[in-house]
Amino acid sequence: MTTLDVLGLCGSLRKASLNRHAMRLAGELMPKTMQLDPYDWREVPVFDGDVLAAGLPPAVAAVRERIRRADAVLIATPEYNFSVPGGLKNVLDWTSRGDDQPWNGKPVAVLTASPGPLGGARVQYDLRKVMLYLNAMVLAKPEVFIGMAATKFDAEGRCTDEGTRKFVGDQMVALERWIGAVQRMRG
Repeated sequence: MTTLDVLGLCGSLRKASLNRHAMRLAGELMPKTMQLDPYDWREVPVFDGDVLAAGLPPAVAAVRERIRRADAVLIATPEYNFSVPGGLKNVLDWTSRGDDQPWNGKPVAVLTASPGPLGGARVQYDLRKVMLYLNAMVLAKPEVFIGMAATKFDAEGRCTDEGTRKFVGDQMVALERWIGAVQRMRG
C-alpha cells in the first residue's frame, strides 16, 4: 500500500507554537497509511507583482511544487486579529499565481489552536473562504478548534487532553477517507 503524503503548513513559524504542537499531534494520530511532512515556508518573500513579473522566486516555486506533489495538505494555524496570519496568507497568495494552480482539487484539512476559548474559529472560516476560491477540496467535518490550547499541551508540546486527541485523530481518519474520495472524483 502506498503511503499518502500529507504536507503540513503551520500558520505560525515559532517552534513552540500551539499550532505547531497541534500539527505534530495530527501527524502522530494519522492512520498508518499517511505521513505528515511539515514544510518551513519562512523563505517565501512578501508578494510583489513586480517580482512575479520577473518570474517565481525559488522559495515560491519550491512550495508550489511541494503542494502539487502532496496527496493532501494539512493547515494548522493561529488566528491573528480575527483572521488569517499575514505570513500564511502571503504563502497562499504566492502559490495561487499561475495557470498551473497547485491547489486545484487538492484535499485540505484545517485545524486551529488558540489560548482563547473559541479555538481559532474565526480564522477557520476566513481560511476556508480563501481555499474555496483556490478550488481546494477542504474537508468540511469534523472541524477541529482547540480552545484553551495552552492547557492541553505540556511543556514539551505533547497533548495531555484525551478529548483533543480524539477530535484530532477523528479528523485525520476523515482526511484519509477524504483523500480517497477526491482521488476517485478526479479519476
